[in-house]
Formats: sequence, structure tokens, C-alpha cells
Amino acid sequence: MAKKKKQGRVTKYVIAFGSVILLFLLIIGFSFYKKIYAPNVSFSNDKKYLFIPSGSRYDDLIRILTTKKIVRCVENFKWVSAQMNLDNNVHPGRYKLQPYMSNYDLVLLLRSGKQEPVKLVINKFRTKQDLASFVSHQLETDSATLIYALKDEVYLRKFGLKPETAMALFIPNTYEFFWNVNAEQFMDRMKKENDHFWNAARKEEAVKIGLNPVQVIILASIVEEESNYNPEKGIIAGVYINRLRKDMILQADPTVKFAVGNFSLKRVLNMHTRFESPYNTYLHKGLPPGPICTPSVASIDAVLHSVASDYLYFCANPDKPGTHVFSKTYAEQELNAMRYQRWLNQRGI
Repeated sequence: MAKKKKQGRVTKYVIAFGSVILLFLLIIGFSFYKKIYAPNVSFSNDKKYLFIPSGSRYDDLIRILTTKKIVRCVENFKWVSAQMNLDNNVHPGRYKLQPYMSNYDLVLLLRSGKQEPVKLVINKFRTKQDLASFVSHQLETDSATLIYALKDEVYLRKFGLKPETAMALFIPNTYEFFWNVNAEQFMDRMKKENDHFWNAARKEEAVKIGLNPVQVIILASIVEEESNYNPEKGIIAGVYINRLRKDMILQADPTVKFAVGNFSLKRVLNMHTRFESPYNTYLHKGLPPGPICTPSVASIDAVLHSVASDYLYFCANPDKPGTHVFSKTYAEQELNAMRYQRWLNQRGI
């Protein structure tokens, strides 16, 4: 009987000890789970992406995670990253964060180097400064470096361009980039896209109208600034091509606005048309030395497929704002211009 009681006590001790060990193991297991698999990323609308600059090392990464408060417990993250050898596998770039990401998820993502591409939407830009500022806010590349590249005559030769024509490299579209591209990589990619755009068909159309691709871009930039109404762009392009063929001065108001640096001008006056600049087509024959903006594909194709006509002039149409009236003679143009000027006067413009 005593023996059975002794065995019972031993069994109780074994069960109690086992329970303690099991509890201890559960605590340790939960601790490991919390470190590795429990959500630890502080996700929000302003923390959707983690940016790791070029040249960053592991210490830089930890500083970014700490200062930006990307992870809730930095020490747990450091422990997991040490187990997964992240300190030797830090890759620069833009990484998309997900809700409820664990340390394991984040380390796995960063170690893989699988960036989330940036969708860079290039629309109309009038100056190198505007373009460079926009790109530098979307990508890691520095705006000053990009502007320098766009003004460097020696560097631009490899693209077949000059500082005046550098903006002809950029065809408005949506492009995917890795965030950490530098200025040279950005320019090389734009050259590749430009070459793709200027296929054999477009080059052949340019030859037919007696222009090279850069000249087409320059003329298209004027058309772009003249009208937002795509159905008219081919007619406007045809007018300017007619004037070029007749060796007439272009007298394009948008080139005057570009020359004086005032793109908000609603009325071009004589004082503006007398402003000395190689871009002022009231003073200088032919096309300006470079594009006055990055024209849309619609404007480029409007030049390549311009509408044949005898029109030599056009003027804004007060009866239908946003459109134009076209004329073959200067006398007709004067009447149209007077009507439009009266319309401006009535509105105090």
C-alpha cells in the first residue's frame, strides 16, 4: 500500500515537472513565434513603402527602420535578420510593405532585393528644371545631376542631341523604373524608349515632310502648346509646314511665351514679339533651336500625318473657345484676329 502511494506521488511529480517543462517550452515557443512570425511592421497610408538609398549598409537600414518607425520592435527585427544573414544581403531600392508583415516576411523581402517598380508618368514639361525636379521626386536620381546631364554637350552627343534639343529625348508615356536608378541609367532608358518610338514607319513619315525626328518633335511642341483639341492638331501642323515650305516666318505665339519665360501669358503683345531670343519665331525664321515642351504622342503624330491644305494662318475662335479658325490669306487672318481681340477686350484680358 505504501509502495502504491509512493508511486502515485512520483507520478504526480513527473506530471507536475512535465507540465512545467511544457509551459516553459510553450513560453519559449511563443517568444520565438512573436519574434519571427508575429506582425511587427507599422503599416499605414504614409508607410506603404520602405526606401533604402544606394550605398546603404545594414546599420543604415536599422537607422531607417528606427527613425521612420517602420518596425515596432527593432530588437526583434535585428534578432531575426541576424539568423537570416540580412546584414550581408542589404539591397538598395523601394520595397512595398504589406499589412501584418512579420519580421520574417520583411527580412525575406529585403534579402531578395525584389523591389516594387515606380510607374513614372512623363507628361508635358516645358523646361529641363521642371522635368528634373519631377523625376527626382519620383526616383532616387538627383535633380542637379540630371540637369547637368541635360546641359552637357559632350555627354549628349552619344544620344545624337545638343543641350538645346535634349528635351526631344523624352516621349510622354508611363514607364516603369526601379527607384534607385541614377541619372545615367535614366537617360539610357529614355534613349531606348525613344529609339523604340521612332520606328521605321514614323521615320519614313518624317522624311516625307522633309523633317528629321528632332525637328518633328520641335514642331510638335509648338502644336502641343497651340491647342489641347486633338482633332485640330493635324490642321495646325499643316499650317506651319506650309509656312516652312514657303520660307515664311512662323510667328508662333507659344515660342514667344517660351522665349520670355512666361507660360501664363493670355495675350501676346508687340513688346513680347520684339523680345530677342533664338526661340522667338516672330524674329527668326524656321524652327526654334529646340522643343518648347515635351509634346504628346498625339501632337507628334499630328505633325507626321498633318492635314494638307492651303491654310497659312489660324486664330483662336471666340465662338468656340479652345478651337481655331483657319484662313488662306492675310486679309482673312486680320479680320479673324480683330474679332478675337474684341472678344479679349470685352473680358478685360
